[in-house]
Amino acid sequence: MSHADEIDHLVDQLETGDQQPLADLFSRYRERLWKMVYYRMDHRLQGRVSPSDVLQDAYVDALERAPHYLERRASMSFFVWLRLIVKQRLVTVHRRHLGAQKRDARQEVALDYGAGSSAASFSLASQLAASLTSPSQVLARAEMLSHIEDALERIEPIDCEILSLRHLEELGNDEAAEILGLKKAAASNRYVRALRRLREALANIPGYEDHDAEESTQ
Repeated sequence: MSHADEIDHLVDQLETGDQQPLADLFSRYRERLWKMVYYRMDHRLQGRVSPSDVLQDAYVDALERAPHYLERRASMSFFVWLRLIVKQRLVTVHRRHLGAQKRDARQEVALDYGAGSSAASFSLASQLAASLTSPSQVLARAEMLSHIEDALERIEPIDCEILSLRHLEELGNDEAAEILGLKKAAASNRYVRALRRLREALANIPGYEDHDAEESTQ
């Protein structure tokens, strides 16, 4: 039985009302979900809330909302639905603990996309610095991080989000397209365009070299 068939079988079992299939499904995706929460959690919550805490609460949310998913499973893959549950729990955690602290219009938009916290921005900048610079530029990487963070603040939130999905969460193009509600070709083109815009923003930085890194658009 293929991985996809196993997932479909477990989802079918949810129809019985048994909680074990959901526990098995959650376990299969836990590492990927943990990574999403880890990279996107605001740094101000460090020491107060852990990614595991968020996942624990999200699992309870999923138990309560599983019947709603079964009604719409034809229009959304299980992983994307489960990731949505976790993202909504993370947004709730941010609002509960941070309230109106340092909130502005851009941050509200970013919350809707699931990205945009200082932690996610720094994490994404770190990932991109590693992929867009050569080993000979390691000493300049701290400065590069600052420039990339500035560049991320200037691009559209959806472009920042697709870079986060592909570089932080390491999702494939098909999953990113489904999450963003885009056609697969459109998601692929937007990802490549977002990378190009970042490279253009960074091109005049001393010591920066534009490497034609291979970009997975499948």
